Amino acid sequence: MDVLSPRLLVRDFGTAVEFYRGVLAELFGVQPVKVVPEASYANWDLDGQAGLAVFSRAAIASAVGTESRPTTAAPSQDTTMLVFKVDDVDAATKILTRYGATVVAPPQDRPQWGPGLRTAHLRDPEGTLLELQTY
Repeated sequence: MDVLSPRLLVRDFGTAVEFYRGVLAELFGVQPVKVVPEASYANWDLDGQAGLAVFSRAAIASAVGTESRPTTAAPSQDTTMLVFKVDDVDAATKILTRYGATVVAPPQDRPQWGPGLRTAHLRDPEGTLLELQTY
């Protein structure tokens, strides 16, 4: 079995695509493989491997028949986080915030998590928790 890629289900497809288009291009030099606005779908591959896909919540709800379910949830703890290994956490934090991410926990050393580990935690425009890390 292959795991293809994480797929973020987003409310605002256009904003999410522009965020990840900019961030992934600046951090990793990666452009989307496919952006299909009429299907509300986009994906990026990293080094020939599946990387990330973005898909509209409304489109997937229609596909699986869950349109009648609520579209928002009460505030809760996060259940998902995307982690990006970067060369420079501080510089990457600046890039993400320039594209609309908000800082949850600023860049900091995390020796309790691993020797030499530095992280930052942010939210993308949809609220998805992101971790930037380097050793």
